[in-house]
Amino acid sequence: MELEHRVEDLLATHDYHADRVRFRGAQFDAGLAWAHFPVGLGGLGLDRAAQAVIANAFHANGIPPLDLVVNPIGLGMAAPTLREWAAEQFRPGLLRRIFTGEDVWCQMFSEPGAGSDIAGVATRAVRDGDDWVITGQKVWTTLAHRARYGLLLARTDPTRPKHRGLSYFFVDMRSPGIEVRPLYQLTGEAEFNEVFLDQVRVPAAQLLGAEGDGWRVAITTLANERAAIGGADVSQPAELLDAWRQRKRTEPAVDAAVRDRVLRLWVEAEAVRLSVQRAAAMSNAGVQGPEGAVAKLASAEMGQRVAEAILDLQGPAGLLHPDGYPMRRAEGHDLRSPSKKYLRTRAFTIEGGTSEMMRTTVGERILGLPGEVRLDKDVPWNEIPR
Repeated sequence: MELEHRVEDLLATHDYHADRVRFRGAQFDAGLAWAHFPVGLGGLGLDRAAQAVIANAFHANGIPPLDLVVNPIGLGMAAPTLREWAAEQFRPGLLRRIFTGEDVWCQMFSEPGAGSDIAGVATRAVRDGDDWVITGQKVWTTLAHRARYGLLLARTDPTRPKHRGLSYFFVDMRSPGIEVRPLYQLTGEAEFNEVFLDQVRVPAAQLLGAEGDGWRVAITTLANERAAIGGADVSQPAELLDAWRQRKRTEPAVDAAVRDRVLRLWVEAEAVRLSVQRAAAMSNAGVQGPEGAVAKLASAEMGQRVAEAILDLQGPAGLLHPDGYPMRRAEGHDLRSPSKKYLRTRAFTIEGGTSEMMRTTVGERILGLPGEVRLDKDVPWNEIPR
């Protein structure tokens, strides 16, 4: 009953529609942000299922869920990583501002020479008194141009094997020496960035975990990243049906082969959609099993197939690209144009872990198949040929 009383008190004393940031702050302070987080960190130390009670009460009072588009890295990856690994002095303040949306976060893992092989990062961090001095380059960094803070994986000991010479930091993106440049995609827009770090000084207190323990910390982030992506349905079965109905209106006598393709895709996409829902439910219940990886893999590939079918259903009009290539920053995720949707879905099987890497993960860690031969596993990073 205490949980219900806390929810009632919050709703009675704060108006979400009058001041959303203040409401979310009060929600955090009441332990209703993430009910399963510890007391003082936005939670009450309850089971994850308690969050459903909060969500239902909010829904009944016209309060929407958190907008993950505004701060996806912060909410989906930074919050669980900071909860687990940040120093006590930082956790309450950082988590509160993530939840309210006051601080947007980015994730700086991938590099020009280390994408799927994240453990191969070359960005260097060298200790200098009470600071670490970091130099390197990161790519495909979502929201770096808006972020207040970033999660960063860097190499602190190049003489050790690649997984054991890494350390993990959180970095103030306003620090001197950080330059953010847009990365333009096939759509002609820049959702991502490349980040250059030139002698950036980071206080030693902003190390997450111990020196050399960066890979273990990164696993926390990556597990939550895949769970978050796996919980996002991009299979689009409803949009496929809309495109089919539109085609039927303009061309009643549609070829049977086209109808058969749409029907088969819709059945498969609906199965993927339900699998994604199951993955999200398991994640919300605190179970980090194979569902997230499987859902991410299946949803990404199905999203590509459906986007291609939607474009084909346009007929000759599908050859047009009315949005053009504006070469600008992306504003939200406006994918109403079938051609733009098709181009954007090419990234589905790359971002958040390529489909090839996801299949390796599923095969080795879920199905228990023999691992791939890794000749560089125990070789010092600075001795690996590049």
